[in-house]
Amino acid sequence: MKVSDICKLKRMRLQTISPEHTVQEAIRKLVEFNIGALPVCDEDGDLVGIISERDILRLAAGDDCHKVASMKVGAVMTRNLIIAVPSDRIDSVMHVMTERRIRHLPILEGRRLVDIISIGDVVKAKLDASDTEIRFLRDYVAG
Repeated sequence: MKVSDICKLKRMRLQTISPEHTVQEAIRKLVEFNIGALPVCDEDGDLVGIISERDILRLAAGDDCHKVASMKVGAVMTRNLIIAVPSDRIDSVMHVMTERRIRHLPILEGRRLVDIISIGDVVKAKLDASDTEIRFLRDYVAG
């Protein structure tokens, strides 16, 4: 199974945010769409970062917590990105996400952002694949 298989199953449209938006606007979008991270794209649509719930919580725990809502996304986003491509295998993506302790992975095709997957998406895909395999094996043994 590949990353592209997960992307095909997802029903939600990709949500992004600009580095010029405020953290408050990012929080509203995270809540509205019930998601844990937003890819940050510049005016040309290029991926320049990601802002997650964890990024926001780290800010809120700091000394400047009263300024968090008005800060620009570009000032607080994670810039050092780990990405995947549609042809990556789910097992390798799961390994990277677990080793690097990241919960959201932008998916790029060339330089274009095509989706973002979460560790939950990866686990669900693995469970679905395992369930299918178990069903086929039971049918084979019983058959």
